[in-house]
Amino acid sequence: MTFESAVLTIETREHVGTLWLDNEAKRNAMGPAFWDDLPTAIDALVDADVRAIVIAANGPHFTVGLDLKAMGGTTARQSGESQATTRRRMYSEVKRLQDSITAVADCPVPVIAAIHGYCIGGGIDLICAADIRLGAADAKFSVRETKVAITADVGTLQRLPKIVTAGHLAELVYTGKDIDVVRAEAIGLVNRVCVDRDATIAAAHEMASEIAANSPLAVQGSKAVLRAGDSMTIQQGLDYVAVWNSAFLPSNDLGEAMMAFMEKREPKFSGD
Repeated sequence: MTFESAVLTIETREHVGTLWLDNEAKRNAMGPAFWDDLPTAIDALVDADVRAIVIAANGPHFTVGLDLKAMGGTTARQSGESQATTRRRMYSEVKRLQDSITAVADCPVPVIAAIHGYCIGGGIDLICAADIRLGAADAKFSVRETKVAITADVGTLQRLPKIVTAGHLAELVYTGKDIDVVRAEAIGLVNRVCVDRDATIAAAHEMASEIAANSPLAVQGSKAVLRAGDSMTIQQGLDYVAVWNSAFLPSNDLGEAMMAFMEKREPKFSGD
C-alpha cells in the first residue's frame, strides 16, 4: 500500500514501523491533513507486516495539538444553515476526528509513543491511544482544552482514566496546566524518561524491536485480549482468552519456541 502525506511520513525496518509527525513548520499542529491521513498511515504500516509501531515527531515538539486556525471553519455556521444542520455537521466532524485517533488504539500491533517537547491537547488524545509512552527530559504535557473553552472530545477523557488515577486525571483536565516529564512519569503517563529526543526515539525503537522479536501471534493476541478485557468481568475475560488460545495456540511459532528452547538458541518467529 502506497502512502503519501504532506504532514506524516512512514518508515519500516525489520518488522518495526515508524510513523513520523512531519509538519515541523507548524510544530506538528493537527490540521485537516493530519486527521485525514492518520488512519491511512496506520493501515499502510499494518499492511507492511510490521510487528510494532513507533510514533515520533520531527522538529522541536511532538505536537502543539489541534490547529485551531485551520480547523475553525469545519464547525462554523454556514450562511442560511439552520442550527440543527450546523449541530449535526459539528457532531459528524467530532466523530470523524475521534475515528482518526481510534485507528491508533485499534491498531492490532503494539504502538509506542516517543514524546519530546510540547505534547498538548490533541497530542494527549494521540498518546493515550498508544500502548506505551516514553518521554524526553524536555517533554511537557497538557490537557489544554479547558483553557480554550472546549471539553476534550477526541479520546482523552475516555482513555486517560485507564492510564492515570482519578485525582491526577481531574487536576490535569480541570486546570489545563502543563506538567513536566518528571510529573508525567510519577503519575504513570510515561513509562520512562530519556535524556533527549534522540535517546527517546532510540529507546522506543529498541523496545519495538524487542516486541517484534516475539511471536506476532502471541503479541497481537495479548493486545486483543487486553482490549477485550476492558469491558469484561474477570470470568468473562478468562473465558475469552480460553477461546482465543483454543483457536490460535496450535501454531508454527509455538513449535519454533519449543525447538529453540531445546536447541538453546533464540527463536525466529514467522507469525504462522
